[in-house]
Amino acid sequence: MRLLVLLIAFLPFSSFAQEKSRTCRILVMGERGSVPSKLYLYDGKAAREIEQPRMNLSKRYEMPAGALSLKMLLAPPVEGQPVDPAAPVAAVPENVGAFYLLLTADPTNKAVPVRMQVIDASVENFKPGQMLWYNLTGVDIGGQVGKQQVVVKARSKLISDPPAAARGDYNVNLSYRASATAPLYPVFETKWIHDPAARTVLFIVPEAGSPIPRVMAFPDNPEVKEEGKNP
Repeated sequence: MRLLVLLIAFLPFSSFAQEKSRTCRILVMGERGSVPSKLYLYDGKAAREIEQPRMNLSKRYEMPAGALSLKMLLAPPVEGQPVDPAAPVAAVPENVGAFYLLLTADPTNKAVPVRMQVIDASVENFKPGQMLWYNLTGVDIGGQVGKQQVVVKARSKLISDPPAAARGDYNVNLSYRASATAPLYPVFETKWIHDPAARTVLFIVPEAGSPIPRVMAFPDNPEVKEEGKNP
């Protein structure tokens, strides 16, 4: 629950103009089975069953223009009957174009045990090649990410520039620091693949039973219908 509260605090909306084609991609975080296996996204006019891939973004769903009040349901609404008022809701402002819809478990909601959170992915704000970092831990994390030196402070978000100029592998060497005076400890050293046309959204989260934070990366290429696995 603490993780959810932190995430909500770091998801401000931008005021960029809406894109011509408005799409939504779903991302489920948490243990497998933590949210219901079948869910329907209701945009006020129509409901559709959504994909729930693990460790990857869903396919793109075309969304209506204008301000939206999205609801998550366990079954399509019955014609002529109101939608359950207890269903989880997520507001999408009119000036947000493409967006990600993050789903996490919410056991406190007895109607549909899901929490929805909107991340603005408008191309004016989040450009091809860039990386959008959300640090949901109490430690600073940073290091070399390709040609960039990146530092993401505890409980903050950051957009970093492309890690490389061209398609190909690049080195990633991350460490974390528990406080300003604490020593650096390694997180991992590896190689990721850079696609200049893709954006990457990353979540830094606590790892149960370990002081070392976990980094999860999800690529999104607006020009490609389906992406591969995350780096």
